[in-house]
Amino acid sequence: MIKEIEETVTYLQGKGFDNPEIGIILGTGLGQLVNEIDLINEVSYNHIPNFPTATVEFHKGKLIYGTFEGKKVVVMQGRFHIYEGYSLQDVTYPVRIMEKLGIKTLLISNAAGAINLNFKKGELMLIEDHINLQGSSPLAFKGVEKMGERFTDMSAPYDAEINSQFKTIAKTNNITLHEGVYASVVGPQLETRAEYRMLKILGADAVGMSTVPEIIVANHLKLKVAAVSVLTDECDPNNLKPVDITEIIAMAEKAEPNMITLFKELIKTI
Repeated sequence: MIKEIEETVTYLQGKGFDNPEIGIILGTGLGQLVNEIDLINEVSYNHIPNFPTATVEFHKGKLIYGTFEGKKVVVMQGRFHIYEGYSLQDVTYPVRIMEKLGIKTLLISNAAGAINLNFKKGELMLIEDHINLQGSSPLAFKGVEKMGERFTDMSAPYDAEINSQFKTIAKTNNITLHEGVYASVVGPQLETRAEYRMLKILGADAVGMSTVPEIIVANHLKLKVAAVSVLTDECDPNNLKPVDITEIIAMAEKAEPNMITLFKELIKTI
C-alpha cells in the first residue's frame, strides 16, 4: 500500500494539491458545501491512480482542492462504503492520501437514522463516540505497523476541542445539535425492528453505514477528527415505516444549510 499511496500523492501534487490543512468528507445529500469553496482544482476519482471509484448514484465522486474561509482544504465529494464491495482498506485509502498531502484535521459528515427517539429527523448529531459493527477493522492488514501504531488507542477518538467549538457555534446560530453515539453497520439494507432494538440496547443514538472506518484510520494517523450526522429518519421499532432513500436524501439536503454553517464557522477558528 505504501507504494500506491506515494503514487497517488505524487499525482495529486502534480495537479496542484499543495499542502492542505483540513480534509473534509461529505456524505449523502451533503455535497453542496463545495459551492462555498474557492476552487483551485478538482479531479474525478476515476482519474486518480489507485483510488476507488464512487458507485453510489448520489455521491459525485470528486476530490476537490481549494480555499475555504482562508484555509486550504481537500474535500471528498462522495465517499466509499464496504457495501459497494470495497475492503475497509479501500474505504479508508483517501484518508491516508489526505494525511500524506498534509492535513492535520479531518471533518466528516454523514446521514444517519435516529435511534434515540428524543432526536428528530432534520436535526444534527455531533458524534461523541461510536460502535463499530462493520465486522472488521481498517487496521487489520499485514504491514500496518509500517504506517503507524498497530494498537491504536481509541479512548477519545473524537477531538474534544473541536466538538466543544461545534457546540458553541450551534448555540450561537440557534442550530439544534445533539450529542450521541453512532453505530456503523455494513448495509446496504436498512435495519429490522429487532436490529433497531438491539442497537438501542447497545447504547447507539444513531445508525449509519460509514464514518467509523475513517475515524479509526484518522486516529491511527494522529489526525484531529470530528464528525456530524444529519438525522434523516426516525427509527422507532414500534412504529416503523418503510424508508424511501429519496426521502433520506431530501432530508439531508434540507438540513444542509445548518451543516454548512457549522463547518464554515468552525474552519474560521482552526
